Amino acid sequence: MDSLVESGWKYLVTHFSDFQLACIGSFILHESVFFLSGLPYIFLERTGFLSSYKIQTKNNTPEAQGKCIARLLLYHFCVNLPLMMASYPVFRFMGMQSSFPLPSWKVVSAQILFYFIIEDFVFYWGHRILHTKWLYKNVHSVHHEYATPFGLTSEYAHPAEILFLGFATIVGPALTGPHLITLWLWMMLRVIETVEAHCGYHFPWSPSNFLPLYGGADFHDYHHRLLYTKSGNYSSTFVYMDWIFGTDKGYRKLKALKET
Repeated sequence: MDSLVESGWKYLVTHFSDFQLACIGSFILHESVFFLSGLPYIFLERTGFLSSYKIQTKNNTPEAQGKCIARLLLYHFCVNLPLMMASYPVFRFMGMQSSFPLPSWKVVSAQILFYFIIEDFVFYWGHRILHTKWLYKNVHSVHHEYATPFGLTSEYAHPAEILFLGFATIVGPALTGPHLITLWLWMMLRVIETVEAHCGYHFPWSPSNFLPLYGGADFHDYHHRLLYTKSGNYSSTFVYMDWIFGTDKGYRKLKALKET
């Protein structure tokens, strides 16, 4: 496996520049992982397949789904891609590299765990700020247009929010200056996680059934279907920040009622 990864990476660094890999390569990878992991949930909604696992009974119309996809493509090309290109000098300054040797799996795993923890902390406070009256009305309400979320709505947001909460995703890597392969793996896992959290389905195999402190779709779906002043569940990945600051009380009460 290691030799296969090294051979693939050798091909990439031989045929493409650092800038091409870090910017264009990252963008292509993000789009591929995002749409491949998110589009199946549109299929599930339209066909009703596995509907017994759907958290809300309401479905989005094909028109609403199409609007989401069109807006996402616009934002990704006009906001995300320029942001990736503008961030390249910063990451180079902070120590990002793409050369050999590749980092060990222990280093990669430790860095990605750190990224998840710090991203969740920064995202929690940024998300709470976005739920203040003015910012919600003028910025964050765009993301909440979909009270019944599906996978692709995870990145449906006002451009200002994309920039604001995007900081939570890049602050960890900016602090550690990781190898580009670590950055790619972090991006893939973060995209898959946020798509799952917005998917609208709670399956027996959902990660929240097996990973302690992981929020998942059921946790975040509650956030979407309530009024902004009472929503709570502000964390992106884990549940402990909401538990510590008491912003999950409504969710826990609802869970307790369902279990009685």
